[in-house]
Amino acid sequence: MDGGGRFSGPLSPAAPGLAARLVSGLAERLPRSLRRSAFRSKEPLDRRLPRGLGAVGLSAAFAAVALAGFVASGRYDGFVAEHGRPLDIAARLSGFGVERVTISGISRMYEREVLAAAGIDWRSSVPFLDVIEVRQRLLAVPLIASASVRKIYPNEIVINQVEREPAALWQRNGEVSVIAADGTVIDTLRDDRYASLPLVVGEGANAKLGEYLALIASVGGLAERVKAGTYVSGRRWTLKLDGVDIRLPESDPAAALARLVDLERNERLLEKDIIAVDLRLPDRVVVRLTEEAAAARAEAQKKTKKGTSS
Repeated sequence: MDGGGRFSGPLSPAAPGLAARLVSGLAERLPRSLRRSAFRSKEPLDRRLPRGLGAVGLSAAFAAVALAGFVASGRYDGFVAEHGRPLDIAARLSGFGVERVTISGISRMYEREVLAAAGIDWRSSVPFLDVIEVRQRLLAVPLIASASVRKIYPNEIVINQVEREPAALWQRNGEVSVIAADGTVIDTLRDDRYASLPLVVGEGANAKLGEYLALIASVGGLAERVKAGTYVSGRRWTLKLDGVDIRLPESDPAAALARLVDLERNERLLEKDIIAVDLRLPDRVVVRLTEEAAAARAEAQKKTKKGTSS
């Protein structure tokens, strides 16, 4: 060693006997009690181990192999599906099973739907329920905007959720979805709970929902007669009213609807035998008659022509 406490010798292997001298020197620095316990035993290792340890280790190995086979065969998954996880079973037997779930914030969803989404049922237990995982499962439901989950021992789970507000129905390729005000799909139409919502039809109609709702609001009392709005070719709207199609222009559809309101107020246009009103031309209104009205009009024109020729 040099004066600074550093080993200044060569990095090559030490001369014979140096290692033994180092070990001997270190041993002399140990407390006497540790030296005795470290060096006094001359017995083989197998004689110093507790009796029966080998049998216990062998039994544990067999148990591990059996458990691995049970899991690999798929029978463990079936057992969990029928009875729950072993930890949950133990907790339920100890009185900590989930016996009550309190849910607040339900508006459109049913309680059974929330429980299914959360993955909570009779097999669950309060101690081993992962509230973070349950919350993530709930947030995966498009209709749920936010959620919190907490445990109340010994037997209760409390869920607080906020649902997105459905704004309209969107029909595309024969399927009807429930959408929020921004056009996001939040549910599918499975029953009549959303039947009163406005209906838009066609590719891209969901993204134009705000425009459609503004158009409907501008027609006053006629809004109650509007059954749906079809977004045509990604450019313009056609409104469905009581069997009459209102074809709006691509530019300034609100002005075209104002013309329709005036025509209905002054001439009762929509009460006539027509099936379509075309407002796409700014200087005229084109109407299409029903087949019966068209036939009657053609017959009347023939009679007029005959009377004029005679």
